[in-house]
Amino acid sequence: MSAKSPTTTVAAEIPIRLFGEMRSLVDTGWFRDLDELILEALRRYVESHRAELMEDFVKEDVEWGLRGGD
Repeated sequence: MSAKSPTTTVAAEIPIRLFGEMRSLVDTGWFRDLDELILEALRRYVESHRAELMEDFVKEDVEWGLRGGD
């Protein structure tokens, strides 16, 4: 396995019901811990929305440029 990538810590408010579902997935062995579950969920989201996200970033940059960039 490769060396661990640098990380950062984030705080998030998660609805209690969703958190319960997350704990259940960990408790039943689908994930090692909540960190693994959250990383996998974020990775899958970014991979499945990459083109859409990039298009949004480009649009924002163009709009910023058209407004003069200030």
